[in-house]
Amino acid sequence: MIAEIITIGDEILIGQIVDTNSVFISKALNEIGVSVHQITSIQDDKQHILEALEAAKQKADIVLITGGLGPTKDDITKHTLCEYFEDTLVHNEEVLVHIEELFKKFATTSPISDMNRMQALVPSKAQVLFNEFGTAPGMWLEKENTVFVSMPGVPYEMRGLMSNHIIPKIQQEFERPYIYHKTILTYGMGESSIAMKIEDWENSLPDFIKLAYLPNTGKVRLRLTAKGKDKQKITEAVDAYAEKLYPIIGDIINGIEGKSNIVTQIGDLLKAKGHTLAAAESCTGGRIAVQITAESGVSAFFKGSAVTYALQSKVDILGVPKELIDEHSVVSAAVVEAMAKGAAEVYHADYAMATTGNAGPSKGNSDVEVGTVFIGIATPNGIISQGFNFGQPREKVVNKAVAKAFQMLLEEILKNSD
Repeated sequence: MIAEIITIGDEILIGQIVDTNSVFISKALNEIGVSVHQITSIQDDKQHILEALEAAKQKADIVLITGGLGPTKDDITKHTLCEYFEDTLVHNEEVLVHIEELFKKFATTSPISDMNRMQALVPSKAQVLFNEFGTAPGMWLEKENTVFVSMPGVPYEMRGLMSNHIIPKIQQEFERPYIYHKTILTYGMGESSIAMKIEDWENSLPDFIKLAYLPNTGKVRLRLTAKGKDKQKITEAVDAYAEKLYPIIGDIINGIEGKSNIVTQIGDLLKAKGHTLAAAESCTGGRIAVQITAESGVSAFFKGSAVTYALQSKVDILGVPKELIDEHSVVSAAVVEAMAKGAAEVYHADYAMATTGNAGPSKGNSDVEVGTVFIGIATPNGIISQGFNFGQPREKVVNKAVAKAFQMLLEEILKNSD
């Protein structure tokens, strides 16, 4: 079953907002075996909307539309749908009652107006989908062999309609294949290098299993996807081929997306030994701590992080000797090792990660080349550090530094676990 998503709104096209609706809709559809083949963003313009609807009808079984359902004159989706379906707007009493109740309950300082009441007008051919969280209802329409579903663009309203009404209705009315994804997380090796190592394995994949490389700074995700009617056959085949990767690149695999990742892997190893972790961050500005605390249960091993961005903070909080900074510069192996040692002592942790670098665009307190980063890891058996140049721009440097710091930490924990 093929779907297309159409988002309506000038605010998306001028970059004023990010289209998170399409991400949510795509994921929700994929989970029930509906493949999204295209996402289209268009203006609040009648002719553009009509052309997009007609083009989608030629390719998709179901078209999901968000936006343009507000009460103001710039929201023209309902009127355009009526033109496309050769229909007229009619008054829906149930929707009107709901709108009036919402205003009584939540808009006590702003009385309902005739403009708000116009939200109860819907195309006569539409099946109305009740919007519990807003005034604009969802609408389910059909033309020839294609279903069109119109939803408000407000994200939480759209999500409510998708979860409570649209997904159950699609499941009830359409026969769909089963789609299974398994995404393997890797750290520390580039996309082309991985592709070379797993070339024979990739060539052995059956036709119904597709491989996608999803690179990011410092890491590459390998997504295996299969689609068909036999759920057990598909999942068993994908899982079996995923297992065959471990003898080839097991040294860089750090988990399965949605089940485990490098942080959970580190946490499991630390908890098994009763060990703890701290961090001291300069150029990464707290992003290591953010990535750790995004996972649940980390309080069992994570003691805390100090963002010692300024030179003096490294001295005052972590106890880095000022003369060490003067001798080696703030971006150096000596200083990052002292930072890691200081973090371990301040937080009474067994392990500590530290970063210092020049992410750019200017050189700051150090004369080292822009993009230079030093990462230090304190362990129960000593302190190690390594220097890198991650190039530019600034965001790339920071993201690569975070990924490399986790990779180095994991390697040290595994060494000390033997």
